[in-house]
This record gives sequence, C-alpha cells and structure tokens, in this order.
Amino acid sequence: MNAWDVLQERGFVEQVSDEDGLRKALERPLTFYIGYDPTASSLHTGHLLTAMAVTHLQRAGHRPIIIIGGGTGMIGDPTGRTEMRQMLTAEAIDENLQAIKTQMSRFVPFGEGQALALNNADWLMKLGYIPFLRDIGQHFSVNRMLAAEAYRQRLERGLSFIELNYQILQAYDFLHLYREHGCTLQLGGNDQWGNILAGVDLIRRVEGAEVYAMTFPLLTTASGAKMGKTAAGTVWVDAELTSPFDYYQYWINVEDADVARFLKLYTFMPLDEIAELTRFEGAKLRPAKEVLAYEATKVAHGQQAAQEAREASKALFAGGGDTDAVPAIEVKQGELAGGIPAVELFDRTGLCRSRSEARRLIQQGGAYINDAPVDDVDREITANDLHEGEILLRAGKKRYHRVVVV
Repeated sequence: MNAWDVLQERGFVEQVSDEDGLRKALERPLTFYIGYDPTASSLHTGHLLTAMAVTHLQRAGHRPIIIIGGGTGMIGDPTGRTEMRQMLTAEAIDENLQAIKTQMSRFVPFGEGQALALNNADWLMKLGYIPFLRDIGQHFSVNRMLAAEAYRQRLERGLSFIELNYQILQAYDFLHLYREHGCTLQLGGNDQWGNILAGVDLIRRVEGAEVYAMTFPLLTTASGAKMGKTAAGTVWVDAELTSPFDYYQYWINVEDADVARFLKLYTFMPLDEIAELTRFEGAKLRPAKEVLAYEATKVAHGQQAAQEAREASKALFAGGGDTDAVPAIEVKQGELAGGIPAVELFDRTGLCRSRSEARRLIQQGGAYINDAPVDDVDREITANDLHEGEILLRAGKKRYHRVVVV
C-alpha cells in the first residue's frame, strides 16, 4: 500500500499541504523529517505517536531524518505556551539530546541506508546573524507570523524577540535538509502547522521547489483529557520515569471508546484484527485492552518487559503471583520498626504528589495497604504490615507500588 493510505486509515493524518501531490510523491521513496527539541530527558506518549508514524513510513521504503534540536532548543518553541519556556543550559540540552536519540533508536533503526539522526545545532550555530537576516529573514512577514495561533495567543502576555525567531529557524531547518539531503516532507504535531508551512513557503521562495507538510492530531482521550496525562503526571517512555508496569497500566485502563483508535495508532496490528478484537463492549472489551497494553509496552520497552508487566498485572488482580515488575522503593528495617506514616509512604512512592494529597486520598477512601483500605490519616505502617518481606500500596483501583524492606 501507499504509505499515505496506511497513515490515513490508521488515523495519523490531521492536515496536509497538498494531499494529491503528497500521495503521488509517496509512490516513490522520499526523504522526510521530524524534529524533537530536547526540552526534557525523555519522550512521552505524545512523541510515541509520531515515532509510530515515522516507522510506518520507513517500512514503506521512505528515509527518515530525526532532528534533535540542539539549536532550536536553545531558544524554545513558544507554541502552546502561556509564558516563555525556561532557558536550559547547553549542558542540559546536550544530556537531553543524547537521551532522546537513544530512545528514538528503539523505534527507528539508524545506520547505513536507514534513518539519519541529526542535531540542528550543527548548522544553526554557524549562521552569521547579518547574512541570515539578509538572505532568509527577508522572506518572512511579521504580520503573517503574528497572525499565527502560536504567536497571537502570546501577544497579550508578552512575546519575546528570541521566541519570534523560532519559526524562522525551523523553516531554515527544512531548507537546509532540502538542500543537503533532498528532504521533501516535514512531519509534526498539529500545533506545528504554521511553523511547518513556513518552511514549505521558504523553500518555494528560495529554491522554487514544491515540498510538503503533514501534521498529526493532538490526541485527547474520549473524556477530553490530554493524552498521556494521569493523576501521577506524564506517561514517559523512560523506564526510570514511568516503569514498564505503570506504562502497561496506563494502556490497559484507557476508556472503552479509545481502544480501537489507540490500537490503530500505537500498535502495528492489521486493521481487520483490530476490528474483530474491538467489536465488543463493556467487560468483553477487556481482552482488547490487554492486547493494547501488551503491544504498546512491547513497542516502548521490549517484549520481555511487556511480558513481565502483563504477568504482574494479572497477578495483582488475581490476588497473587509474581509482582516483581511492580515499581518498588526500599526502606530500611529499622525505619519500618519505628513506624512510617502512611501519608509519607504514599508520597515517597509517587502514588501521591504530596502528603496533603495522600491525606485527601485516605479521607476519600482511595488508599490501600495490602488491599485493605486505610481509614485513618494518622495510620502508621510497621513491620506488622509485611507480607513476604514487602508491603503493597494502592491508590484508587489501578495504581500500585511495592515497599521492599532491606
């Protein structure tokens, strides 16, 4: 199949600059790119959607260029922000850059004849300011830039001059990649539509060439919640930030209305199998959720981690079995002998973001120790709570953490 049809059928396409032209261009191998600014040390589930689309294109014979923005990250994208991003040091940007490159290699094979991983600092840092203004800046209308949603929202709060340059630099990335690598397609989230079109327009003006833009939807759940956000925070790809078990739990607990859509986007299962698996409702949809959780976890963390997370999940809900994959913290025997306030442990494990939140959880009846409800905010956890050297904490119906005594 044409890669365009694959992306369209699975729900990846939000906007495209020239649908007929791009579909025709995808009949032959082309080079495309997508960029990630290293503003954090890990990708999250929103990034994973774009990585899945890149993989579909690569499997269809097209060459990806992954730009990790060591240059644009020095400025910060104002898109979707109510205030200016915190300026990161060059050292922090470099650390994040290396971490993201390592994570992307799980989804996109790099190497000879495969994907390229580039850092736009390699060419942006070499630009001469006056020549850049003269040769590139002349092609941008400030009036048109300020009409874009990303900039218009910021005008009332204040838009810095440095942020105003972000779109120009991103457009220049596209021009550079077109010249150096024959890149003719840029991908991105739908909030990047204006920035990507600026690159299409710049190449048309400077090179007289036709290139393409395509964006992905900014996902929300069926209830309207932002994709990849939970009560505990962001769902990260880094196993140190979100364990494979918690990652699995996120997917197995998605809303019923989202299961078919997420199977199309976050797994490589054939569409007819997805349709057969999701034709049920209610409790009968549980197997489809298990498949989604397993496949999505396998993509992000590998088959072994996915298998361990699945077994641990089944063990917890069956009331026994191997729970080693459940995230854990260690406490010393002496500390436990003196008693640890339950609110403190729920805070330390990350099941709650603060002790005050832990108190509210207990007061609302949502805190459990070894599956027994905690009915006293002053409850202390002691050695009497140990079961085979561990204590199992639960927040609500679905979020677990182990306390291991050493």
